[in-house]
Amino acid sequence: MSVKILMPALSPTMEKGNLARWLKKEGDTIKSGDVIAEIETDKATMEVEAIDDGVIAKIVVPEGTQDVPVNELIALVAQEGEDAKAVAAGGGGAAPAPKPAAAPAPTAAAAAPAAPAPAAAPAATAPAPAAPKAASGDRVFASPLAKRLAKEAGLDLAQITGSGPHGRIVERDVKAAVAGGGAKAAPAAAKSAAPALPAGMSDETIKKFFVPGSYEEVPHDSMRKVIARRLVEAKTTIPHFYLTVDCNLTALLAAREAINAAAPKDKDKQPAYKVSVNDFVIKALAMALQRVPEANVTYTENTMLKHKTSDIGVAVSIPGGLITPIVRNAQTKGLAVISNEMKDYAARARARKLKPEEYQGGSSAVSNLGMFGIKNFSAVINPPHATILAVGAGEERVIVEKGQMKVATMMSVTLSTDHRAVDGALGAQLISAFKDFIENPVGMLV
Repeated sequence: MSVKILMPALSPTMEKGNLARWLKKEGDTIKSGDVIAEIETDKATMEVEAIDDGVIAKIVVPEGTQDVPVNELIALVAQEGEDAKAVAAGGGGAAPAPKPAAAPAPTAAAAAPAAPAPAAAPAATAPAPAAPKAASGDRVFASPLAKRLAKEAGLDLAQITGSGPHGRIVERDVKAAVAGGGAKAAPAAAKSAAPALPAGMSDETIKKFFVPGSYEEVPHDSMRKVIARRLVEAKTTIPHFYLTVDCNLTALLAAREAINAAAPKDKDKQPAYKVSVNDFVIKALAMALQRVPEANVTYTENTMLKHKTSDIGVAVSIPGGLITPIVRNAQTKGLAVISNEMKDYAARARARKLKPEEYQGGSSAVSNLGMFGIKNFSAVINPPHATILAVGAGEERVIVEKGQMKVATMMSVTLSTDHRAVDGALGAQLISAFKDFIENPVGMLV
């Protein structure tokens, strides 16, 4: 039986991806584990591995194709004993109806941009799906995204025919039903559906403010679209509040100098590590979350997830946007380990070579603009986090200590918190614990 290779979901929020390159061509023999293609997501370029042996009978989606929906058929594999030409000839009609569903998608999507939701996570290859039609009284199989879209549109999933694996209802099926009016309304769902995020001015309305020819239009890539959507979601659904403190870096800078001076050197006299102020910040936030565990949480509609470890995301600027690789179990790692880990993450992030598990999740995050001379700012919380720490520049300021004026290197930090999960007093405890670790760095070393 021929095997259908579908566009995989490489992250929980992935809905579409770009098929960057085929590493195998039609007629090539492949084995399980062979890398057959490269898929570009909004954050990284990922390799797709075959999970079955066989011969690539037909490449359905050519390389360079943009915005291929998750679960879309991209190639057919003939297994042992099958005629590859026969599979290729008959496979086109067996595709999960990509073209009819894809046509109305832009219209439906343009009507009201939706917040991101976890997408289905299929395997890279899957056997040919059956095509059962959802029937009233039977269990309806649908992806989380399809369920949410149907709920918002007030549609009955039982009235929609799925084109995904084994008849599963996916995003394009719901959008097609919305555009064509082919599904009955679900009365209860319409009332309980969450309100859609507000839409801004249309492209044409915005362009009217400017003289034609006075600007250049640069289309958004997938990363910019996802960043824009997630920021709108964060600012419209998360009640932010902010807490700011000033930290004295005098002791930290002395400790940093001593640690770097003691770093062992290789044969080329290069140090094994070079700890930065940001490495201290990551460690201090991780330990502060352990000291105030009630703040090391994630809010959901029905429960509070209390995290046992401090997994700290660190915002890294890359061409076209940013990404937040996660330092896992940062509370247990030494400063040198954190430093080297972040250097590796930053290099691979800029090359878009991070794996999804290296930038997804986490319990809090750090955004540092101090290197740009920014004194202070407020960062937007990155779901599913409940907090994010915005770090400003260390600068010399005149302070009063024990009634005497003196010059010290000070750093302003602002904690953004999700008020649903972290109340004011709890947030104050967390940022106070962070300040204590920063001003007394020896506490992070014992």
